[in-house]
Amino acid sequence: MGKKREKKYDKLLYIKTVGIREWAGRATHFNRYEATPYTALDRLFKFYRFKKTDRVVDFGCGRGRVAFYIHNKFHIPVTGIEVNDKTYDEALDNKWRYRQRAKHIKAPIKLKFGFAEQYKVKSEDNKFYFFNPFSVKVFRRVINNILHSVEKEERPVDIILYYPMPEYKSLLMEETPFRLHNKIVVPEATDEKEKFLIYRIETSDTVRDVSV
Repeated sequence: MGKKREKKYDKLLYIKTVGIREWAGRATHFNRYEATPYTALDRLFKFYRFKKTDRVVDFGCGRGRVAFYIHNKFHIPVTGIEVNDKTYDEALDNKWRYRQRAKHIKAPIKLKFGFAEQYKVKSEDNKFYFFNPFSVKVFRRVINNILHSVEKEERPVDIILYYPMPEYKSLLMEETPFRLHNKIVVPEATDEKEKFLIYRIETSDTVRDVSV
């Protein structure tokens, strides 16, 4: 999808999320900001649906595109976590504009500033979205937090990866109880990595930490 169409989608949600932001200096554990394409999101949710009882957390939410898209489409609670202060401020501006037009949606949408690994996973959180926001070292800590939460409050949980990093896939498959549940390829993609992988842990699975 070209930038013109991306901006058109943004306009429908009253937000501004187009563009890329590189990290200044040596932010070795954080990747640049780049929003998931709307065409990819349309494809994902053609085959993957949320229920009214689901609660979504978007780690590295950037300016909030995925959070607002899901909130608008499914009317369920969404939480976005962002550590870049400038990007976070832009997400807050987007939330203000979006909420002026989406007051009818009662489900909360929350944006939190801070490190992903410091987010306290709630017992109701059960869907977690990642578009390669940080290094596998940080990803490992976040997954551990999710596993700790599942250990305390047993429930099925999904990890949704877009454009999945090999290190993310290896960690989930080799070191955790998560198993690949579905693969959704973006149509006409020129890169084989341009896909969604959905990993699931069922309530009967054994929960254990991954090594840090």
